[in-house]
Amino acid sequence: MRILTIDIGTGTQDILLFDSDGPVENGAQLVMPAPTQIVAQAVRAATNTRVPIALHGTLMGGGPCHWAVEDHLRAGLAVYATPGAAATFNDDLDWVAREMGVQLLADDELAALPAAVQRIRMGDLNLAAINAALAAFGIAPDYAGVAVAVFDHGNAPPDVSDRVFRFNYLAERFSTGRGLLALGFTRDAVPAAMTRLRAVADTLPAGLEAVLMDTAPAAVLGALDDPHVAAQPDVLVANVGNFHCLAFHLVEGAIAGCFEHHTGELKPGQLETLLTRLGNGTLTNREVFESMGHGALVLHPTPDSLPFLAVTGPRRALLSGSALGPYFAVPHGDMMLTGCFGLLRAYAANVPAAADAILHALNG
Repeated sequence: MRILTIDIGTGTQDILLFDSDGPVENGAQLVMPAPTQIVAQAVRAATNTRVPIALHGTLMGGGPCHWAVEDHLRAGLAVYATPGAAATFNDDLDWVAREMGVQLLADDELAALPAAVQRIRMGDLNLAAINAALAAFGIAPDYAGVAVAVFDHGNAPPDVSDRVFRFNYLAERFSTGRGLLALGFTRDAVPAAMTRLRAVADTLPAGLEAVLMDTAPAAVLGALDDPHVAAQPDVLVANVGNFHCLAFHLVEGAIAGCFEHHTGELKPGQLETLLTRLGNGTLTNREVFESMGHGALVLHPTPDSLPFLAVTGPRRALLSGSALGPYFAVPHGDMMLTGCFGLLRAYAANVPAAADAILHALNG
């Protein structure tokens, strides 16, 4: 059985073609620029040549591509966008037009624009590019299913902060008792408010089995595939990503608490303090939110806890030399594919027919 797993971050998209017929380590692997980086590069090239752009496709991850579009507009150049593409910048399309200055067009109106306007496709998932890359190395791009992870703030109501909305969503999902797996869904089960996950689901070919998941829980699940991490009854797992940092406190596999912050907003020593306070159960949502983080949840206070700290993610060096004695997790020998291994666990949990083959391979 072959499953294509794609963990889409802000810096990279990490891809593993899992094949249950061989060792997990033998699966074809790609670590490539994230879709938002690719779009940002195309926008900046248009800015440098002073060419107006037309964005089409679907809602995707923002950050770099959003900033590139803002710079394009500040340069006095036109930006046109279909509603689906424009939702990348804000679910409120009136805000996109009013505050950013993006000119919204229907698909047929965009097609009628002069050829001099550069068309740029938006979207988190480009299966054609991945399939072509695999085929270029003699790997048949056929698989029984796909598992994709993206970070989704969700479509918050107009009077609710995105950060507040996301943490309320996490609290609701964790109340189901499914732990980290509560953030994984079959394509038909993705909550309507999770518009980025829904956009990916709608992009996938009809009939292809698919599981969608949030990036951070996928990375934490994957880190637990490191035997040394899995053996710890009381553990903090921190995923220090390029743009987001999320940590979970797990006690005997159950979620005791978590926090999420923006990696770029963390000051020296601040991450250690947050992890320490998460571990002993004293961390508050307010202190994380007011320092420009998303928030914190402490579901089960653990005042006497001294948890083991496992770290993954491309910015894990922020904890190098920490007094907390971090252990850098390397599930199946590959830190960059941590999220992909977590996606396989989520796929097994959501697609029972695949569970035995996946779990047998992951468990060695």
